[in-house]
Amino acid sequence: MSTIHRKVLIIGSGPAGLTAGIYTSRAQLEPLLVEGEPSSTSDQPGGQLMLTTEVENFPGFPDQVHGPDLMNNMRVQAQHFGTEISPAKVPKVDLSAEPHRLRAGDPDAAGPTYTADAVIVATGAQALMLGLDAEWRLMGRGVSTCATCDGFFFRERDVAVVGGGDSAMEEALFLARMAGSVTVIHRRGELRASKIMAERALAHPKISFVWNTLVEDLVGDEALEGLLLRDVTSGTTRTLPMAGLFVAIGHRPNTDLFIGHLDADDAGYLITQADGSQTSVEGVFACGDVQDETYRQAITAAGSGCMAAIDAERWLESRGE
Repeated sequence: MSTIHRKVLIIGSGPAGLTAGIYTSRAQLEPLLVEGEPSSTSDQPGGQLMLTTEVENFPGFPDQVHGPDLMNNMRVQAQHFGTEISPAKVPKVDLSAEPHRLRAGDPDAAGPTYTADAVIVATGAQALMLGLDAEWRLMGRGVSTCATCDGFFFRERDVAVVGGGDSAMEEALFLARMAGSVTVIHRRGELRASKIMAERALAHPKISFVWNTLVEDLVGDEALEGLLLRDVTSGTTRTLPMAGLFVAIGHRPNTDLFIGHLDADDAGYLITQADGSQTSVEGVFACGDVQDETYRQAITAAGSGCMAAIDAERWLESRGE
């Protein structure tokens, strides 16, 4: 197979990657976007929004928009301006020399599949899950990994948060503004959260805690109805009626591909320059959740995709390309 060269190659097809595609194609850079392969996790074409139902906080959609519909619209828009999209996954990269070399499909194939002057990394992140089969079946039907995204749908209803760290406390405190009640379920007898976050949650009148407990299974066919809980001390089980479950046991950036190639922080998120999207390798840019541990929103991912595209365009111009 002959190697294909492009000025810009984008890895990932969530809001960040597709926005980067829109901007670079409008700049006549003829980008190639490698979108990934279909998967049952958030590491898939379209990213985490493919696992959601209604999206209410993306500007321009006053009557909500379904996550998959929003991503399809972005995909069509990127293609309209000339972004070529490849339904493949990149299992191997070599960013040690220019042009950058990337392999799609078979990681053991001879030679790179693509070379590119500029690479935009938009591989996203995925929420850590409990490992229950029912999680994916009920995702968007009572199960969520983002209170900011989905909390509004549970006004005056009873919801639960699984986790004991700062992220779980942030989710619980946010949900307490609108939910009827919030139950935090933690597998240990004390929180791992920082003292200030723990104190705020423990003192909140709408937040209660279930200690030393695991979620064994989810109850409900078409929508979440309850949680099957197991006390890790006594081994006893019980069913807790619940309208919503927010899994808050952490996130993991999809950066395994870049270990040893790009600088990352202790959590695995790619490090970019403070004033832009440039990574530790010249000509390689990162955007979206792969470099954002703080906000993790579709709109911020799209905005950073715009930044990466403009940074890549200016970098290419500075080299006379």
